[in-house]
This record gives sequence, C-alpha cells and structure tokens, in this order.
Amino acid sequence: MATSSRCAASIRRLSYATRARPCIQRYRPALQIRCNGSVAATTGADTEPTGPTPPKAIKFTADSYPELQRNSKFTKLTEEHVNFFKELLGSESAVIDGVTKDASEDIEPFNSDWMRKYRGQAKLVVKPGSTEDVSKILKYCNDNMLAVVPQGGNTGLVGGSVPVFDEIVINLERLNKIRSFDEVSGILVADAGVILEVADNFLAEKKHIFPLDLGAKGSCQIGGNVATNAGGLRLLRYGSLHGNVLGIEAVLPDGTIIDDLSKLRKNNTGYDIKQLFIGGEGTIGIITAISILTPRRSPAVNVAYFGLESYEKVQEAFKEAKNQLSEILSAFELMDGRSQTLLRKAKGNKLPLEQDYPFYCLIETSGSNTDHDSEKLQTFLEHVMENEIVQDGVLAQDQTQIQELWSCREGVPEVLGHWGGVYKYDLSIPISDMYDLVNDTRDRMMKAGLVGDDESHPVIEVVGYGHMGDANLHLNIPVRRYDKEVEKVLEPFVYEWVAGKNGSISAEHGLGIAKKPFIGYSRSETMIRLMKQIKNLYDPNGIMNPYKYI
Repeated sequence: MATSSRCAASIRRLSYATRARPCIQRYRPALQIRCNGSVAATTGADTEPTGPTPPKAIKFTADSYPELQRNSKFTKLTEEHVNFFKELLGSESAVIDGVTKDASEDIEPFNSDWMRKYRGQAKLVVKPGSTEDVSKILKYCNDNMLAVVPQGGNTGLVGGSVPVFDEIVINLERLNKIRSFDEVSGILVADAGVILEVADNFLAEKKHIFPLDLGAKGSCQIGGNVATNAGGLRLLRYGSLHGNVLGIEAVLPDGTIIDDLSKLRKNNTGYDIKQLFIGGEGTIGIITAISILTPRRSPAVNVAYFGLESYEKVQEAFKEAKNQLSEILSAFELMDGRSQTLLRKAKGNKLPLEQDYPFYCLIETSGSNTDHDSEKLQTFLEHVMENEIVQDGVLAQDQTQIQELWSCREGVPEVLGHWGGVYKYDLSIPISDMYDLVNDTRDRMMKAGLVGDDESHPVIEVVGYGHMGDANLHLNIPVRRYDKEVEKVLEPFVYEWVAGKNGSISAEHGLGIAKKPFIGYSRSETMIRLMKQIKNLYDPNGIMNPYKYI
C-alpha cells in the first residue's frame, strides 16, 4: 500500500475534554502525519521483501541447522536433467541453469529470503507456464528422485519457500492469468502465480475485494497465500482462506492433476480434499489455480488511530468496538509503543500523535452506507474518549490519509530488520494474556544482558504488535546480528509459554523449517502421526519441499 509523504490538514484529531461530551477537532495546519514508509510484507503474512540480499550477508541454512543433512536418496542434478527442462519449457528465461554454467547471481534471489536468515544451494530454477508444465516437471522429478521446492513470491517468514540444499526451485510467476470472474456470485478463478495486489485491483474494478490483505500484497502470489493459509488484515471481517477458497487445481508429485476448481459454496459429497492443500506449504503437491469467493467492496471506509495508556485499555477498546461497531468493524490492529518508536527512528518520520503512548491501535470500519457508518463511528469515538479508554487519536478524512494511518501498522515488520535482522514469532494466544508474553520475553532478554544501545548488545528491543481481532500476536526481536545466545533465551521458552496458554506456535506464517521441530507444542502426537501419514500417502518419495513442515 503506497503512501504519500504528507497528509492534508483536514485529518481530524480526537482529544478528550472534561465536558460531558468530548469534542472532535481538526488538526492544526502545521501538524502532519509522516508515516510514509514503504509497506511491509510476507506469506503469511506481514512484510514485503526489499530485494535480494548479497550472498555474503546470509549463512547457508544447512550451516545454521547442522542437524540437517542432505538426504542421500535424492539424485544430484546433471546436464541431462537440465536439458530435459530446457526442452520442455522452451524459453531460456523459463530455466535458470546453474548446473552447466555459473548462474549464482541470477539464482540468488530464489535461494535466499528477504529476512537474510535462510539461504539454499539450488543450482536450477524452472518456471512452468501452464498446469501441464507443472505436471510434466513433477512427474520427471518424481521418477528421477529429484527434490523440489515450490515457490511463489518468496515473501515467507519461516523459510518454507527457499531450498535447504540443492532442491530444484519451481517458481510459479509465469502462471499469472485471471481465468474468470462472476459478478453475480463474486467467484474469482485465477492462476496461482497472480500477484495478490493485481487480483485485488482487478476485483476493485468490479466493486469486489479479495478477502485477504497483506503488507506483502505487491509481491506475494495467491497460490502461495493459499499454500500457507495466510491470515492478514481482513481475517476479522472475512474469515480464513479455509472458508473462502471454494476449489483448487493442484498437481501431485507423480504428475496427477487434481481438477477441483469448484464454484459451489455447498458441495457435501465426500472428503474436502482441497483443505489439505490450504496450509500444506507445498509438501503434498503444487497449487496451480484457485477459485475463491470474493465479497463486495465496501464504499464507506473509515480508519482511526489511537493512543492508549495500558493493555487493559486496549482490551476495553476492542470490546467496545465489537459492541458498538459490530457488523462494520473490519480491522482492529495492535501496536505497542516500542514498535512505533522504532518505526519513527528507522524512517525519520513523525507519528500521527504528538505524545508517546505505551500502546496504539488502528480501527477500520467498512460498510455500505456512509451516513450510517459515520454515525456509529461517531458514537463509538465519543464513548471511548469520554470514558478515557482512549487518550488521543486521529480519524482519516480521505483515502490518502487512510493509507498514511495504515502505514503506521504495515510499516512495522519491514523496519524491524533495519538494524541487521529480526527474530519473528507469529502466535495465537488468548487475548487477555497476549501482551504478557512480550513483557516476559523482554525481561528475559534484559536479565541476560542482551539488550542495549551499542554493538556489544545484539538485541535492539523486544516489541509486540498484531491482529488484536484474531488474538494473533507478532512477537518480534529486532537485532544487530543473529546470535545463538539470543536464540537460547528465546527457544524453547516462547513455545513453552504459548503451550502453557493452549495457544498456537504459528497463527498464520506456517511451519517451514523454522517451526518444524516445535510442532509438538501445538499438536498432539496423534495429530502429528496423521499428518505424516497424509504426507507419505501423497508424496511417498518425499520429493516435495523436504526437510520442512513435519
């Protein structure tokens, strides 16, 4: 979501007065919002890649995880294999060959992730142009025991979309066609490689909206979104992809094409096989197309940004938002004060509010009637200000200002890597306990002497932000460098803490390589055994995205 460098002076400021009813005043002309950092992204969910990182900046994943060893059952690539793919795909641009020649510079963006944390050793990237191409590629790889990694926009956070060793990268960027759209039902059918923002812009012209929104929407692909069951900013209003995706087209490791692009909302005939691929992270097959139910785009959208004195006040504000805004509430985002301070330091921009607060929240409403929505929002704002639930706030007056306020939330994941790196945890925790984990983690870091203002301290800060409406906390630890001492303090402490609250160690980012060893903190032995049985059934040779997931 692009933002402008400054807002018009017509943005409204909310300030509590001691009168019986609060007043809502406009900003002074000299005061402007400057949260104009580029929007962040990720599969699943929260950041946008800033371009390929120089190879020397990233350790090989195999070195970072020495317990992982290349499976000797997988065949090593030869010139004969490369020639097969070149003949199949025809175009030279569809094959990046690092086997018969040096192509390390061209392959590096496919080998490494945007967080500078994971780096594979792939020598070959193939870009199929059709579902049939994917089928032939996978059948050949399965017959020849060649391991593969499906890859979309490569915006993930857990290392799921990059190789570990020399797996072949199957990148889906050429599968980028919108196949059909029904304006009556709102059902979209599109290739897996369509960029999320492209899909949403297409739908905007039809007065519809994609039911998923991520900071990474300018880079991530909808097939990758489905494969990781990305959550994002619209889940509170529209629910998860498990409910919105009506059908998929996918290719199994043996080349079998699953044509299940159903456009039916009701189809109670047997097992719902598509659900295995939603969140399956490319471990049992490759999604090549989806059909998805898209809602009407709301013509009346409002966004407000508040400062609050405590996490208890944040919970009160959320409760009142649900009570008073109910059907028009589309987002309720939480940011702690430290995250906003780091955003300001990294970008050099002013925040919307003049004073600093321990917590901030962003509320979005979306409806069909401007007058009705404005009246409900006005009543809500007066209530939370009058009862001192909210201390200060601003209300956007146009689309530019809406984007400015959203950038104060969406810009956070990107800037946290500004100093060198960031440890990210994506967690589901009961709302009442959510922020306690941030405090407890920071206390541990402080006691270990890891937090400080100079190079001798690896940790910059410990921050929390996320989707309050979904009970989804993003615990982030921005660091000057990745450090084993930091990791020892974090793991398994974070996962044990979450398990103690009956939470989930992965709310929306998936498992990948980062969380594979810790799945037992969220899933029982029985559930893990069933998952492994499914994996072995669909991918008996284990060629699909090995070393990850389960």
